[in-house]
Amino acid sequence: MTYVYTFVLAFAIVYALVPFLRKVALKLQFVDLPNHRKIHKAPIPLMGGVALFIGFVVTALIIGDGTGRQWSREFLGMFLGGSIVFFTGFVDDFFKTRGIDFPAWPKFIMQFAAAGALIWVGNIRIEGFNVPFGLYSQSYYTLQPWLQILVTCIWVVGITNMMNFLDGVDGLAAGISSISSTTLFFIAILKGQTDMAVLAITLIGVSLAFLRHNFHPARIFMGDSGALFLGFMLSSIAVDGAFKSATLISVLVPVLALGVPIFDFFYVMLKRVKERKPLHVADKGHTFHQLMRSGMSQIQTVTFLYLLGICFSLASIVVLLANR
Repeated sequence: MTYVYTFVLAFAIVYALVPFLRKVALKLQFVDLPNHRKIHKAPIPLMGGVALFIGFVVTALIIGDGTGRQWSREFLGMFLGGSIVFFTGFVDDFFKTRGIDFPAWPKFIMQFAAAGALIWVGNIRIEGFNVPFGLYSQSYYTLQPWLQILVTCIWVVGITNMMNFLDGVDGLAAGISSISSTTLFFIAILKGQTDMAVLAITLIGVSLAFLRHNFHPARIFMGDSGALFLGFMLSSIAVDGAFKSATLISVLVPVLALGVPIFDFFYVMLKRVKERKPLHVADKGHTFHQLMRSGMSQIQTVTFLYLLGICFSLASIVVLLANR
């Protein structure tokens, strides 16, 4: 029942907060302005990320780790890192509301700082993996400390930005976050990781509640603050959950669980390299843009990518079960 209470509380907080924050955003003119890269034609309130952040943090603080205890240093690291990316994204959103592009390099610096908080405050990192079939003299291969830090930073910063890249069509980022969180929840249950299961189902609750207001036609956007926060939490839960004691083969589990943002990222990067465009400059080259150019509506595009996300997620669970 703890998981049920967690989901209901997270959902209720965000569902109730969004209409209020929408009114505040309209009153303060905190809105996403249309431009040549964006699909929407009218200004849209841009404070959805605030609801996601508050809903997640308040729920986690109230529920605890699912065993009757308050959170340990792992949650502190996640909370600190999540707060860093959230406030970084919020500043970026503020610049957007004034029609100004926020430079990319300060965002990357803060994202690496958030990953550092996860590693040094939360002591959460990708430490190594089990090697199957006797391919190594020991069953568990531990990465060198510097490599643990490097791999964890690349994973966290990468997934954080990949989720942000997906936030270009109504309901896409929130829906994919819900699907990936559900996958991480089942992985945590299968591995007996109660604390990660609680965090994953909290993420499901806030994402689905926000999706109710964000599905086409969207009445509010999550902005960079929300997308970066969701991406950071998904990557963090994967590191402290699916990556723990993973075999060499089941390293695919968290990768597949987050398959859609990863696929979209590499598709866009390869396309930009081929066309000799700057890698950090946003454009209309994402998978959802291509699907819409092919004649799909926003709803059809999002539904297709939802189905793709579900396929990736099912594949990740199959890989996990096959390697238990």
